[in-house]
Amino acid sequence: MKNHKLQLIGSACVAALICAGQLGCSKSDADSGKGSPGSSGGKTTLQIQGSDTMVNLAQAWAEAYRGVKPDVSIEVGGGGSGVGIAALINGTIEIATSSRDMKKEERAKAQQQSGKEAKEITVGFDCLAIYVHKDNPMNEISIEQLASIYAEGGNLANWSGLGGNVPGCQSGEIIRVSRQSSSGTYEFFREHVLNKKDFKLGSRDMNGSKEVVDLVMHTPCAIGYSGMGYATPEVKMLKVSAKAGAPSYPPNIENAQKKTYPISRPLFLYTLGEPQGAAKEFIQWALSDAGQKIVQETGYVPVPKQQQAKL
Repeated sequence: MKNHKLQLIGSACVAALICAGQLGCSKSDADSGKGSPGSSGGKTTLQIQGSDTMVNLAQAWAEAYRGVKPDVSIEVGGGGSGVGIAALINGTIEIATSSRDMKKEERAKAQQQSGKEAKEITVGFDCLAIYVHKDNPMNEISIEQLASIYAEGGNLANWSGLGGNVPGCQSGEIIRVSRQSSSGTYEFFREHVLNKKDFKLGSRDMNGSKEVVDLVMHTPCAIGYSGMGYATPEVKMLKVSAKAGAPSYPPNIENAQKKTYPISRPLFLYTLGEPQGAAKEFIQWALSDAGQKIVQETGYVPVPKQQQAKL
């Protein structure tokens, strides 16, 4: 969760092949006449796309896995959980990353189009953190207060309604920073914080998790939600309580594992049917001690061994 970790991840991003916006590069190089996996000069390409919350994690995995399997090229893209799941259903990628559950209608469409059931693999956990500017005097917030800030019909629009003024925020207005509707983070927040109500109009909807934190960092009036792996010293993560008057907890590994932080969530990989070949080997490695160490290094919570999927 430290800034230097994010800097290390950033260097990994340069080495990883990123295919954001290119959904049609999931086949092995054998399909394009460049040899078959395991043959001399042959490479297999795995396309992973989806959750912006998980993009740094997936890129760090891709860089580390290149040293484990030099003949496997992993291309990582974001765009949101919904984008990755749609690409998986269309058969243009092999692995989708998602910070939300796959919807019933998505599972049905995958079955209809491919004849295969979607396979869900939990590869880590995240606390959905609530970010404010580092100079904001607030230290905690409740789920009800968050709903009143973000949900349609909610009446919290000014920081004075939360008990004080924010240095540098001349208007006193709460600037709501959110995510685009294709984001799994958006869907999770709507379901678990807003109780499936619609968002108020007028929020600043960002394309990526990092962009949410960056805007909050430069905007004293702002509040935003994003994965805890994107924390920097320039923002503050609030403690969150399940309801007014209940104990509040900070987003961290311990509270995610104990499930005391009220908006923690699993992080998923999805495949069509049981993963096979190079995809299966990669997912097994992601669940190994080496892969799970990277989960922790990128600011998220590893999967306990007893909960790891057996592939």
